[in-house]
Amino acid sequence: MAKAKSPNGSATARRSAPQIRETAEPNLLREMFPYHAVPRIEFDGAIEAPDPAPEFFITDTTFRDGQQARPPYSVDQIVTLYTMLHRLGGPDGVIRQTEFFLYSDLDREAVRRCLGLGFEFPEVTGWIRAVKADLKLVKEIGIKETGILTSCSDYHIFRKLRKTRGQALEDYLEIVRSALDEGLTIRCHLEDATRADFYGFVVPFVAKLMELRAASGAQVKIRVCDTLGFGVPYPGVALPRSVPKLILGLRRECGVPSECLEWHGHNDFHKVLANATAAWLYGCMYANGTLLGYGERTGNPPVEGLVMDYISLKGANGLDTGVITEIADYFENEIGYRIPPNYPFVGREFNSTRAGIHADGLLKDEEIYNIFDTGRILRRPPRVAVDKTSGTAGVAWWINSYFKLKGATQVGKQADGVRKITDWVDHQYSAGRNTSISDEELAALVRLHLPEIAATP
Repeated sequence: MAKAKSPNGSATARRSAPQIRETAEPNLLREMFPYHAVPRIEFDGAIEAPDPAPEFFITDTTFRDGQQARPPYSVDQIVTLYTMLHRLGGPDGVIRQTEFFLYSDLDREAVRRCLGLGFEFPEVTGWIRAVKADLKLVKEIGIKETGILTSCSDYHIFRKLRKTRGQALEDYLEIVRSALDEGLTIRCHLEDATRADFYGFVVPFVAKLMELRAASGAQVKIRVCDTLGFGVPYPGVALPRSVPKLILGLRRECGVPSECLEWHGHNDFHKVLANATAAWLYGCMYANGTLLGYGERTGNPPVEGLVMDYISLKGANGLDTGVITEIADYFENEIGYRIPPNYPFVGREFNSTRAGIHADGLLKDEEIYNIFDTGRILRRPPRVAVDKTSGTAGVAWWINSYFKLKGATQVGKQADGVRKITDWVDHQYSAGRNTSISDEELAALVRLHLPEIAATP
């Protein structure tokens, strides 16, 4: 298989008249995707310099892709989460859009309820198949933008759609023309882009879409979909797995402006957040995610992770990060979703420590073992989980955190009551216990050995 070319090469010649490269058999890129082995990451020797979009935004697919891996949310749950997304995104609308299915009565009622709130951001958008009948759903509900599924790898074109590349392209263009005639903003979802023939299909197709955009004066967006998580953020990786080359290639080969580019990834190879951030850094304005990363199969970029990367790169810009903790609490207490304890930013133990030496450091200065001021940023102060390694430092930290003791009211590890509780904990493990001590057990021990603290309002 010939090495993929850098998007820096001969862009002018390709942009003038890109043509579909028809092939009798699908090009499955077997050297890169052997199927009976782990996919290979190939390098082509071309290193791309970052070329960030002028602005970054987050888009959300919690109510579309996020519902493909779980029972549907109720209408009330969707409205509550949508409101939380609005608050999290702040007054400037850093979380710019969220997309919905439109097929069921529940979906449509949720859209109507969310539209009725009157929020500018996140804008409510739709998702449909590449069939004209679905356009009617978009018009009836009254939204202005919809995504359209436009699968672009030969795996999908030949094996799922049972078409040639040329037939697929013409069918896609026909539905896009119909949507533009209806006055809609169109977002073409390049399904399986990280396993597609970039120059043989993707470039000619997207170039045609940009021609339609120019001729109609309407907005046509491109969502680059890493459907199976094959994308790689590293410099020098060959197409089609290279996130930098995919984004730069669409900009340079097809003339797609940054404001028309969106990245949508999956986490099959644990690169989902890194890939989305790389897309921002190479000129993609929008990164698509879901709350808690909950989506089909391995999930999508977690919105809360995108928020943290956004702040690291662009500043807070009105984002209300404390809402992240509210969202997590709502998922656990109202929706019944159990967040893994070690899940970043929202898991029960994400900012908890167990080792006694770590707890001792926290007692001296929480900055030593805490990633940032989680109490201020997420409204979640650091905590210590008490077990056989906690010692008196861990027990003292737990007491101060649980009872919200500050300054002179805090208990130290030398306190007699702290030593008695630690002795009880140590006895539990010497007798064979292998689970952490619960908050309820520790609170009862504090009432017994430190009653003055337990009575603190």
